[in-house]
Amino acid sequence: MPEADTGKEAKDFHVDIPPRTTPFTLKGCHSLDWGMQNRLARIFNADSKRTVMLAIDHGYFQGPTTGLERIDINIVPLLPYCDALMLTRGILRSTIPSTFTHGTVLRASGGSSILKELSHERIAVDIEDACRLNVAAMAVQVFIGGEGEAQSINNMTRLVDLGNRYGIPVLAVTAVGKEMVRDARYFRLACRICAELGAHVVKTYYVAEDFETVTASCPVPLVMAGGKKLPEIDALTMASNAVSQGAAGVDMGRNIFQSDAPAAMIQAVGKVVHENMAPADALEYYKSLKSK
Repeated sequence: MPEADTGKEAKDFHVDIPPRTTPFTLKGCHSLDWGMQNRLARIFNADSKRTVMLAIDHGYFQGPTTGLERIDINIVPLLPYCDALMLTRGILRSTIPSTFTHGTVLRASGGSSILKELSHERIAVDIEDACRLNVAAMAVQVFIGGEGEAQSINNMTRLVDLGNRYGIPVLAVTAVGKEMVRDARYFRLACRICAELGAHVVKTYYVAEDFETVTASCPVPLVMAGGKKLPEIDALTMASNAVSQGAAGVDMGRNIFQSDAPAAMIQAVGKVVHENMAPADALEYYKSLKSK
């Protein structure tokens, strides 16, 4: 037993200073449990309230994607520059150094390969394995309007229940099939359904018209998906437009790891997302890093 405190009687209780409570200001997340908030704080920058997430989970349905043939060579050098890493448990265990302390977003759904109908996914990770891996969030694909819509929504709601039980946030990824129109009306529908049914964060695509209505109508943080490879200036402009219109950051993959200079590109994206750097200036920053 520790010895009793028999020192000076006066105690400094600061009775003249009200108790301080630091609010968690991430959109729609103020009432989450401490563990949930702590995990989200590993994904989103404390100052900007935004994230540069590096998506490298493409292999779970399309195999060794261009730029992801060797994660150890192409991706590990980029880890210092991302706020979070979105990936599968196989890659996390086999390739990512355990010294990586930023957020990890674990792909938790899977099913058909690119050779089949992609919307027939199921939950593919046990919640206890997510706990063992100490992940910051779990990601699940949601196919609103797709053939497997109902099952994918059920996957998400089951994962949300498990995440709430164990204190792990769920990122719902709005998938766009071949027959779906990529416009604000569709993404408002898809994102709102995911948030209404409990997703803590939503990932969706950028659209040039009315994207601000998508972010405004989604009550939780919305992260922009990078999509297909674009010229660097176009990718930087898209990221800039998305965050200026309410997105809480980006989750980019091909626009980073398929760039001619991935390390330079992810740092340029970070300047746009966290510092509101203009796309033209970010492109010059990218070129300066690329030339070194």
